[in-house]
Formats: sequence, structure tokens, C-alpha cells
Amino acid sequence: MSGAVSLDATPAVSVIVPIYNAARFLEKCLSSLVAQTFDDFEAICVDDGSTDASANIVRGFVDRDERFSLVSKENSGYGASMNMGLDRARGRYVAILESDDFFDPQALELLVFAAEAADADVAKGNFWLYWSSPSERRVPFSVVDAPLVGRTICPRRDDDMAIFFRKPSIWSGVYRRSFLEENGIRFLETPGASYQDAGFNFKVWAAAERATFIADCVLCYRQDNEASSVKSSAKAFCVCDEYQSMAEFVDEHFSGAEATHLTGILERMKLDSYLWNYDRLDESLRPQFVERISCEMADDVAKGRVDRTLFEPGAAADFDALIADSKRFVRSRKAQTGPAGSVARYLVLGGMPLLTKALQFKARGHSARRTNQEGAAL
Repeated sequence: MSGAVSLDATPAVSVIVPIYNAARFLEKCLSSLVAQTFDDFEAICVDDGSTDASANIVRGFVDRDERFSLVSKENSGYGASMNMGLDRARGRYVAILESDDFFDPQALELLVFAAEAADADVAKGNFWLYWSSPSERRVPFSVVDAPLVGRTICPRRDDDMAIFFRKPSIWSGVYRRSFLEENGIRFLETPGASYQDAGFNFKVWAAAERATFIADCVLCYRQDNEASSVKSSAKAFCVCDEYQSMAEFVDEHFSGAEATHLTGILERMKLDSYLWNYDRLDESLRPQFVERISCEMADDVAKGRVDRTLFEPGAAADFDALIADSKRFVRSRKAQTGPAGSVARYLVLGGMPLLTKALQFKARGHSARRTNQEGAAL
């Protein structure tokens, strides 16, 4: 699948590359686009006010390859960069390549072929966890597992809802641009690069009429550049804003049984995200965060938005403690960081009865999420 694209042609794929101070990784990232076996694409590089050599690196690619363009703007965050890229995209499909990651040479070919063959709104693949030091290493990460491979589904109507709970790896897929535009799927423009992928991911799975899945790993997701704990009060509640945006999307686009189903999924997703966020927060920010999410979740229960069938025993105990006994919740999170891990957490939350129930549930393996704590398929 090839054929060079000219500036006057409409490319098959618009690849959006959001950039902020990524000079260390950017050459490898953009070179992975040049190396694609599928060359009918445009690369829209959006520089979010970088203060390093990022813009100069992009200019080098622009000078050598007409498929590359540079969009420079003042620093305003990841969501604003992605939306600017979406506004400029001309392709039939949109792909996302973050500036510290890099594509497998066949990534676009595999994803576009799958999308075209299935007439899909989205085609999704797996990816590699990648480390460059102390030595180069790749570990496969499966968001698409055997029950999904080769299938084309409407995720909100399918009995298998696991994809909603997998890591929101929005860069290991392609999206029909008209599908994104018709459903108003964009990014929330909150500070920094925090959580906006979760909202985009959920809206895609909620709205897609046809989503198709492949087993191939299409991208290396860099682990050398992982963010440290959140110390900014401005960012601490971005995850709450993101989930509010998702809830509004459901309310605006769906009704009846579909809205109820998606709301239940969203509430279960929310607990996972809030717990992950809590564990990354600086100690000084945790009390205020717990107070806010406790009130929010109590309100969700009062409004009938919670589907308790989606909560495993441990998750149900976390949820109930957050609402009714925040001090016990805090003790349980501290206990989990110790040598006994989740066992200690269960004992704090519900003693031996909860531990026994959780172990029995795990042995049966009946979770509809089929997802581990890292967001990978079980």
C-alpha cells in the first residue's frame, strides 16, 4: 500500500504528533513515520511552545519531506494541541503518534487495511512497552486479546465490554475522521497532558458503530519518560473534569438503555482512574481530592448512575469506603503500599470475610472487565 502524496492530494491518514520539549526523542519518533510501508499520510506536528530544539528538528523533516508540516503555538497543553491537529487534518483516517513513542514500520498499513476491510470507524492494535536504557527492551502489552482479535463490534452493544476498561492507548489505532467529526469527539483542553486520552478513548468506544481489532503490536510506548507524581493543585482535579466531560457526552448522545449501560461502565471506569490518580498525588493534595470524589460518588449513587454488578468485591469495598468512611479508605491505600499489598488492603477494608470473598471471586475469574491493574488484558 503505497504511493507518494502531494500537497494537493488528500492523504489517506493524518498523523497528529503533539510535541512539547521532546527533542531527546523526536528524531526517532518522526523517522518511524518516514519508514512506514504505507506512505499515503500527512504528519501534522503541533509544537506546544517548546523551549528546546524540538521545532528545529521538525523543520528538518519538513524541508526533506512534503508530507510533514509544523504548527507552532504558545504553550496551552496537550488537549489544545490535539484539537488543533484535528482541525487541520485532511485524511480519511486520523492517527496519533506521541513525540516520545515510535511506530512499527507496518503500523499504518496494518491499521488502515483492517479499518478498510471492516468498514470500521476505528481499528485498534496492541503495542510494546519500550525501554531504551540501561539496554533496549520491548515487552508486548495487550489491550486487544484473543476474544477481540479479528472481530468487528459495536462496543456499547456487545456483550464483551472489556475494551472500555483497557489502557486508553489512543495512539495504537486509527479513527475515521468523519466519525470523529460527526460525533463531536475532541479533547478536553485542561492543563498539561493529564487524562485527556481517557475521555477521547471512552467517547470513541461509546460512539463507534463498527470497531475492529488486530493482534499486532503497532507502536513502541516509551517507559523511560514516565511522569513523576502529581504535585500541582491545578492538575489534581483534571481527572474529575475529564469524567464530567464523558458523562456529559453520554447525556448528549444517548438515551434509554444505552445511556444507562454506558453510565454504569463510566462509573466503574471512574473508580479505577480515581484510585490511580490518588496514588500518584502528592500527600498534601490527597485529603482535598478524597473529599471531592467522596461527595461526587455519593451523588452518583443517589442519581442511580452506579451498576454494582461491574464492581468486583475489592472494588466495591473501595467504593463504599470512599463514600462512607474516607479515613478507612486512606488507611487501606497506605496498607496496600506495604509488603502484603492487596491482601493488607482487603483486611483494612473488610477483614477476613472480604479477603475470602475477593480470593474466591478471583479464582472464578468472572469479571466483565477482564483487565488487570495496568490496563492490560488478563
